[in-house]
Amino acid sequence: MNTAPVRVLFVGGLGRSGSTLLDRMLGEMPGVCAVGEVVHLWERGLGNGERCGCGLPFGQCEFWLRVGKEAFDGWSNVDVRRVAVLRQRVDRTRHILRMALPELPAGIRADLAEYAGYYARVYQAVRQVSGCDLVVESSKHASLAFALRWAPDVDLRVLQLVRDSPGVAHSWAKQVRRPDVIDDGEEWMARCSPAKVSLQWAAQNAAFDLLAATRVPVRRERYEDLVADPIAVLGRIRGFAQLPHDPTATSFVTGDVVHLKTGHTVSGNPMRFASGPVQLRRDDAWRSELPVARRRLVSALTLPLRLRYGYLRTPGK
Repeated sequence: MNTAPVRVLFVGGLGRSGSTLLDRMLGEMPGVCAVGEVVHLWERGLGNGERCGCGLPFGQCEFWLRVGKEAFDGWSNVDVRRVAVLRQRVDRTRHILRMALPELPAGIRADLAEYAGYYARVYQAVRQVSGCDLVVESSKHASLAFALRWAPDVDLRVLQLVRDSPGVAHSWAKQVRRPDVIDDGEEWMARCSPAKVSLQWAAQNAAFDLLAATRVPVRRERYEDLVADPIAVLGRIRGFAQLPHDPTATSFVTGDVVHLKTGHTVSGNPMRFASGPVQLRRDDAWRSELPVARRRLVSALTLPLRLRYGYLRTPGK
């Protein structure tokens, strides 16, 4: 068994920014295993038995059964309630400043070690079962990335994916059905007001700037650039993740179409169930559909980071 720290590329940012698409694309490259949002594995996978990206209920997916056996000698040995308690204690935005300190406060040291240890064991098992050198996980939450920086068994790199804030706010206003549930009941993805989305967008993205200051390797990419020139962006990410040169690594990309195989993502946007050819699109519907007053509100609340990320540059500059 490989006992070296497991190499993890953590895709961070705010939801509805294209992280599921990026996760799926990265998972098509050789030597990479993309597993979706592991932060939801405990409740949605183990607790609720929701669908894996392959379409099967979590408890029937051979890939995840093997991961559970490798990591914990079976998922039945995981106390889901204990993981939930630990998450409340350490994996929240309000704890980020403490986890950013050069040394951990004694009050959270043991809880953080135990909590991050669950993730490390899952990542190590994924590496073992998949045979891949790099595990990509797209939980997005900055607080989890801060927790993982303290895990000695995780070699962490963070890919911060940003999307222009009005587009994110527009996406959060949509009513989207979750196909993850097994009983085919009506369950919907969360919706959020433009003001709340704007504050979360600013807070989450600023947190990754703070994470970079702790010497965790962090690279920022924009969703708009990913869909406009996927090969270039994926090439930069491969370099950041220290993957070996491979001229065939992006052969699944043909122009603005990506060809996706069935994956084993534990949670994420409904497009994680897509397979075959998927057309990339910028999705600028917010420019015409987001009411002007809401657009101005979002722009005002997120202005400093929109400027920093180049969203307000004059075209052609």
